[in-house]
Amino acid sequence: MAEDDPTEGDYLFKIVLLGDSAVGKSNLLARFARNEFYPNSKSTIGVEFQTQKLEIEGKMVKAQIWDTAGQERFRAITSAYYRGAVGALVVYDISKRQTFDSVGRWLKELHSHSDMNVVTILVGNKSDLREDREVTTEEAKVLAEEQSLFFIETSALDSSNVAVAFQTVVGEIYRILSRKVIQSQELKRQGTPPSWAAGKTVVLKGETDRDSAERSGCCS
Repeated sequence: MAEDDPTEGDYLFKIVLLGDSAVGKSNLLARFARNEFYPNSKSTIGVEFQTQKLEIEGKMVKAQIWDTAGQERFRAITSAYYRGAVGALVVYDISKRQTFDSVGRWLKELHSHSDMNVVTILVGNKSDLREDREVTTEEAKVLAEEQSLFFIETSALDSSNVAVAFQTVVGEIYRILSRKVIQSQELKRQGTPPSWAAGKTVVLKGETDRDSAERSGCCS
């Protein structure tokens, strides 16, 4: 597991990767964090995370991205895995219908272990496998709209939209937090103490604030 210093940067956001085994979660993370791809990578065993720094509106944000195995036998780790998450990428393989059919189960698990309003993006990975496509872009968009998710198709192989997927989640978390901070400041000016919704923890320069993200809208 990678070492991380939560005091570096202005914000630290925990983001989790979800989806069936072999949909390419680890390669998405490797491409985003290190611009690497492993064609013969093995299934992730246990949990690991990588951090990536992004600058958003002049603020330095560290995305701590957690990756774990999609196999059922590793589901015992889920409670700790989800704890404190403010964002999630739910990944399926566009060339394997069964991985798309599992999206509902992953969303249910996410919501049962974390705040219902975790900023979530539906990711159709392996868009380079166009000739083997089993899940259309249109039906994935419909699901995303029904579940109020962001949506994008990516390819860890050729890096298409990989950075955009992570940046979308991090950017939305930051915008939600900024709105909460502004609301808090306004309440303080009015003499009313702010009421932070429970459910998610955002680390701000080593201090912990409670925040609840609003449900995100769908995009493509």
